[in-house]
Amino acid sequence: MNFELTKEQEMTRKMVRDFADGVIRPRAVDIDQKAEFPEDIFKEMGQLGLLGIPFPENYGGAGADTLTYALAVEEIGKACGSTGLSYAAAVSLGASPIYYFGTEEQKQRFLVPLAKGEGLGSFGLTEPNAGSDAGGTKTTAELQGDHYVINGEKCWITNAEYARSITVTAVSGKRSDGKNIISAFIIPKDTPGMKITSPYEKMGVRGSNTSEIILEDVHVPKENVLGELNGGFKQFLYTLDGGRISIGALAVGIAQAALDKSLAYAKERKQFGQPISNFQAIQFKLADMAMEVELARNMVLKAAWLKDHNKNFSKEAAYAKLFASETAFRASNEAIQIHGGYGYMREYEVERYLRDAKLLEIGEGTSEIQRLVIARQLGC
Repeated sequence: MNFELTKEQEMTRKMVRDFADGVIRPRAVDIDQKAEFPEDIFKEMGQLGLLGIPFPENYGGAGADTLTYALAVEEIGKACGSTGLSYAAAVSLGASPIYYFGTEEQKQRFLVPLAKGEGLGSFGLTEPNAGSDAGGTKTTAELQGDHYVINGEKCWITNAEYARSITVTAVSGKRSDGKNIISAFIIPKDTPGMKITSPYEKMGVRGSNTSEIILEDVHVPKENVLGELNGGFKQFLYTLDGGRISIGALAVGIAQAALDKSLAYAKERKQFGQPISNFQAIQFKLADMAMEVELARNMVLKAAWLKDHNKNFSKEAAYAKLFASETAFRASNEAIQIHGGYGYMREYEVERYLRDAKLLEIGEGTSEIQRLVIARQLGC
């Protein structure tokens, strides 16, 4: 077992860390307070090649692996949870399904611009009545001539307002056993009949765009069906497995930020004539935080390694997402406790980590769904 990163992975991590520290971190507070999507930052990230890290060079990407991408997500998430979430969603949910399942023509038309950073991708799965029960999709796609006509509603969709293209799931027919056939369709942003709004006032990750999509008689050509017509359900399950690795990496970034802030504060803050880092109660908190962050990181990187080596990674991705997201919440909560009254104040930032971390226990499969996935992988 070799836990050392390659020179290329180390170089990419350093490059992303320098960019995150120099460009993203100074604006993290402002992004959260104003709840504004940092479009200019994403343009810079595109120019640096960050949006194409895990895609081959012939599709406009950097030709790196999932592990390298996970390291990048962690560094961005450590600087700003909002930016980290939109970055992870753009790559894992927006662009990756097109790479995994798209035709060559679809990859050239839709993936290449996303990998080059010329726009963002988005993935429309969740509906008002289809969250954890993604199979309960109500959006419909009816074949009329050489087009599908799509009607329905999607909610809580990351990046949709700023996306170049959106992949949405819809019921396209019935199987022989009477169950719905769910298909995926790539819809360019300017397609008539697709209305995108961002009406949500969120607790955390406030600078990450979250949208509602209304689809009214949206005409999509047959060549925009992603992969096999009856393969949409399996496609988004695989897509979510990969996305869980990136959400785990984002959680590790937030947890690491909470640990870093807490350690620095504990060394500076004095009570009873000495730094509070001298007190065993604080030392135990810091030790537990450091241990859990490292365990979460190893779990994320193992899942990424399995994926890169074409091994089954569903269980490990669920492990990573579940443990890392809960670690991020615990670490952020302890960071507030270590900071005391200051931790409750916005200027010290640790309260933002807690607000951002909470979403990671909900999005891309709740903690309860992760436990179900793990149980089923165990044969339950």
